[in-house]
Amino acid sequence: MDTDDFSEPDFSDGFRSDFESLLSWRRDVRHFRKDPVPDDVLERLLELADRAPSVGNSQPWRIVRVDDPERRAGVIQIHEEANREASAAYGTSEKAEAYRKLKLAGLREAPVHLAVFVDPDPEQGHGLGRATMPETLAYSAVGMIQTLWLAARIEGVGLGWVSILDPVRIGCILDVNPSWSFIAYLCLGYPEKNYDTPELERKRWQARTPLSDRILKR
Repeated sequence: MDTDDFSEPDFSDGFRSDFESLLSWRRDVRHFRKDPVPDDVLERLLELADRAPSVGNSQPWRIVRVDDPERRAGVIQIHEEANREASAAYGTSEKAEAYRKLKLAGLREAPVHLAVFVDPDPEQGHGLGRATMPETLAYSAVGMIQTLWLAARIEGVGLGWVSILDPVRIGCILDVNPSWSFIAYLCLGYPEKNYDTPELERKRWQARTPLSDRILKR
């Protein structure tokens, strides 16, 4: 008898409905209240995120909690410079005007800053599953972030993923191992408001499209 063969949990109709609501209400948050996120809440969220699957069970993510005001200020500067460059790239088009009206980061307001990196050659996992696709390490880290995103939403904590940054400069300012790859800079905190529609839809930047547009058959 396989002693590891336990009965699977019974996910009720109510649970399924709640899970669908969780997915629908997950938002990329940019507007935060300044209330602190209690340490025990943050620790619980990170422990849940750490249960995410990873290639070869390598858990390649390396999470840096950025509390130092000077380092935070440096990150904000990097974002503002990159944001100006991105805005200029749109020229004088209609999208350029729309871009300038978007709030693309909550770096100044969010009480918690987390930088996520990936160790490109972790001893853990012994290389399983990534010989031909080493990028699966980065994919694993993104899966961990998605798990954190959903866990945070359950606790009423918002998460915003800031991607308009220079990865090399971020690694330098946070003084991490230079071999690590930068994956994401995350802002966490309690949202000012909750919306059932993504901000980019509300601001008419881009609506969601049907799943049928992305399903291919061969």
